[in-house]
Amino acid sequence: MITVVGSLNIDLISTVDRFPKPGETLIGSEFRTSFGGKGANQAVAAARLGGTVQMIGCVGDDPFGHEYLTYLKKEGILVDRVKPVTHVSTGTALIVLAQGENSIIVVPGANFQLAPEDIDRMKDALEKSDIILMQLETRLDTVERVLYWAERFGIRTILNPAPFQPIPDGWWEMITYLTPNEHEAEALMKSATFKEEFLEKLIITLGKKGAVYHEKGRKVEIPAPQVDAADTTGAGDTFNGALAHFLSEGLSLGEACRYAVHAASLSVTKPGAQGGMPTRAQLESFMNGR
Repeated sequence: MITVVGSLNIDLISTVDRFPKPGETLIGSEFRTSFGGKGANQAVAAARLGGTVQMIGCVGDDPFGHEYLTYLKKEGILVDRVKPVTHVSTGTALIVLAQGENSIIVVPGANFQLAPEDIDRMKDALEKSDIILMQLETRLDTVERVLYWAERFGIRTILNPAPFQPIPDGWWEMITYLTPNEHEAEALMKSATFKEEFLEKLIITLGKKGAVYHEKGRKVEIPAPQVDAADTTGAGDTFNGALAHFLSEGLSLGEACRYAVHAASLSVTKPGAQGGMPTRAQLESFMNGR
């Protein structure tokens, strides 16, 4: 069982030829909505690869929230622990796509209503997990409570430190793996809480260059295959969901990273945060060159 604790957003996506300057209005070429939020993205990525996934989070008691829960059920994700709240809207992300890159504004909404006491009430769900995957689009005290219970239950954790915030003192010891991008990794290693011994907890994503991690004092690079990128939104989430899934299957860290890099590379060939997330069959066909 993979448990994902995190955000659920509705993405509002506009495509333009270039990013607007401050105060400038541009005419876009396309608008669409899609399901997003780093937590739900990562849950979908793991589920499509065949993982048994449960989601813990909050949505608003509104049309966006109801639609999202229906969608996640269709993806095979267990949503019994996703709490609808009445006083705040479902989280949203405003995404602008231009020249193959993206710019994003996240409005957390209901995502910040997931509180530590909610985690205490759901600790039985955590205890059933093989691995727990989190991000930083929910409250930090809630993430800390998940880490606390995971450590007590002896469950491996993956923390994707995005959007970036410094890791509080005491978290490093509780986290099994951290999955920053190269800019986040640089900031983490410069932080006051970082120690050299924590280097082997880092799995650093490098975009089109792949990923790198350290094992037994050795730097290991996982190169990415070359693809034509249509939309990079969700590539990191695909990596994290895939990593959690393949670690839960019992693969070594190196093999899990190799699969995750290929899954992320394949995901960027289609538009949408979740639109390009591959199934297991699609991923294996891609890796085998078919």
